[in-house]
Amino acid sequence: MNATYKAIELSGPGKFSEVRKPLLDPGPNQVRIRVEACGVCHSDSATVEGLFPIEWPRVPGHEVVGRIDALGSGVQGWAVGQRVGVGFLGGFCGYCEFCRNGDLVNCRNQEYTGIHHDGGYAEMMIAKASGLVSIPDDLSSVDAAPLLCAGITTFSALRNSPARAGDVVAVLGIGGLGHLGVQYARHMGFEVVAIARGADTAELAKKLGAHHYIDSSAADPAAELQALGGAQVILITASGGKTVAATFKGLRPGGVSISVGVGPEPIEVTGMDLIFAERKVAGSLTGNPATGDATLRFSALSGVSPMIETVALDQAAAAYAKMMAGKARFRMVLVTKNGAGQSAR
Repeated sequence: MNATYKAIELSGPGKFSEVRKPLLDPGPNQVRIRVEACGVCHSDSATVEGLFPIEWPRVPGHEVVGRIDALGSGVQGWAVGQRVGVGFLGGFCGYCEFCRNGDLVNCRNQEYTGIHHDGGYAEMMIAKASGLVSIPDDLSSVDAAPLLCAGITTFSALRNSPARAGDVVAVLGIGGLGHLGVQYARHMGFEVVAIARGADTAELAKKLGAHHYIDSSAADPAAELQALGGAQVILITASGGKTVAATFKGLRPGGVSISVGVGPEPIEVTGMDLIFAERKVAGSLTGNPATGDATLRFSALSGVSPMIETVALDQAAAAYAKMMAGKARFRMVLVTKNGAGQSAR
């Protein structure tokens, strides 16, 4: 076995470089993963642009799929050779107030993959066993990778929402998150409304499973939703507070807008619109490992699949730039030599 492995790391904000890193053994309750694929996510900007306090150098990437290469002491329930995934949440502690109450997502000692420790823009990776997700045999590694962040985020928000089969559910934004949100909403049995700018997105939205399409540049999306009876849930996958406000009155009484797109713009809704119909605004971060397992099983069973473009690991900087420029359609996935020869379904 080689004593080093290839990784794409940042020595500081925006400073990508290809390096060889020493192969380390996993510590207690950790596993070493031979990475096959890693998605390039907008949240990687937290590392690339140094938005969080980071100890440089750092390897980004939190949509990681690979096979366990070695087990640290104390690891139970996982085996060498097993295909696993690692998402944004690096693994819960199990002893803090929130963990003891079953809220693993908000663990006080949770580290973020690719921010607090090295992520998946590499051929190898060390990960906490408590953060691992099981990958179904029916999903290729390149298809599974984006589901570990974009997939879990949209699936979890819809699954935990008050919407029930037959309810009107709108998905605002048909991009990296939204194109998965529409598919999940359709397979969960909702009456799905896709909302985006421009008539040219209508055909894609219908192909993904939307029953209705609203061009927000040509019509008032709130009024159009009310014409359908009002939405029980609006999944906001685009960042920006104005996008929430533009659709908020399209909720039926008791409905909720769930924001999963992060941006600096404040969300502004009037007290009248909020109170008199008892509407709500909520945020959803991601899901715990069990939700990750469920996301991938549901995706395999229903045929939900990300639209991806694969690139070699050494093209990570270019892939990140393409994604940030909004030119990816819709998810970029890095493939290492360990995953070479794979293709999307």
